Amino acid sequence: MKFELFPIIDIMIDLYEKPRTVERFQAYLDTLQGGKKDNLAMPISGFNPMAKEHLLDKLKELKSLAAEQVIEETLNELNDNHFSKNSDRNFKVAINLSDDLKGGWTNRFTSDYDSKFKINGLFSRNFCTPIFWSSESFTKDIIKERALAYIFRTVYWLSKPKPKTLKEHLAQEIFVASQTKNKNKFQKTNFEALEKFYKDNENTDNYHLIFNFFYGDKASASLGFPTYGIIENITGFDYSKCR
Repeated sequence: MKFELFPIIDIMIDLYEKPRTVERFQAYLDTLQGGKKDNLAMPISGFNPMAKEHLLDKLKELKSLAAEQVIEETLNELNDNHFSKNSDRNFKVAINLSDDLKGGWTNRFTSDYDSKFKINGLFSRNFCTPIFWSSESFTKDIIKERALAYIFRTVYWLSKPKPKTLKEHLAQEIFVASQTKNKNKFQKTNFEALEKFYKDNENTDNYHLIFNFFYGDKASASLGFPTYGIIENITGFDYSKCR
């Protein structure tokens, strides 16, 4: 198994420098599909093709931080020291910059969920797409940590089926946290209510329950989903980092 960089920033900068017209949208589709309908030639589905000027600025910010070089260096280290030589799968890693700031068609929470737990289409085509957000401030450490998390979700899918139950969702994120050394310093007492919620619902495949566990009441309420008493600053992602 091997991961390699799929350089994409310059391609998307060229796209966003075009006027926001139907021609830009068509250029996006041509790039995405490689000229073949229903094909995925370039994994850029996390981008809003009609994004405003701020997304171009954020792309240039990533370029100024040498984001793709940071990821390439990270991949070289992982390929040399970590991954099994028993698989012949070669995955291409491409930064995606999603617009949660001024983009009308991108919801931060549902898009984030899909990027972590609904990756079958990308996985089957040997793509891995770390998601960054237009509202974020970037650093090289954030770039590396984000890439690692998405890489290890891909690794997890090599041996596990796509998660259906809450238990399976949490198991994936515990694996990611353990591999990326991304641990929180919450005291166990902070998780009493969340742990009870998890134990009561670990075998559920109810999307609203699972979503609420990971994103909290505020995110659920903003989408008109049911709420179950999960506060947004102590959620399932935090819980996964303490297991």
